[in-house]
Amino acid sequence: QVQLVESGGGLVQPGRSLRLACVASGFTFQNYGMGWFRQAPGKEREFVAAITYSGEHRDYAEAVKTRFTISRDNAENVLYLQMDMLKPEDTAVYYCARSMREYYYSGSAAGEYLDWGQGTQVTVSS
Repeated sequence: QVQLVESGGGLVQPGRSLRLACVASGFTFQNYGMGWFRQAPGKEREFVAAITYSGEHRDYAEAVKTRFTISRDNAENVLYLQMDMLKPEDTAVYYCARSMREYYYSGSAAGEYLDWGQGTQVTVSS
């Protein structure tokens, strides 16, 4: 059974940092592209970042590309999102997701992710 469990969210002041983690189980993590998405209250879920199965290629949403870093540890089956210089508009529930098939890169296309975690809340406020 595929499981994706996010952690690391919380309340943080503007300009500070957080690192989210997504622990994966139930599948061969190193074979799958992964992504991070977020959903703010009253808004649609939006793409944040994606990474290929090998970690060699990454993409970011324009709003976060200079502040966030996606990475993965294939030995430990963990996906990370390092978030620096946080802004109030980054407030959202953050979700990790698994690409729809092995060795496939889903990028920013939410419809091409098969499995999703339950999410972790990030609140940026002074």
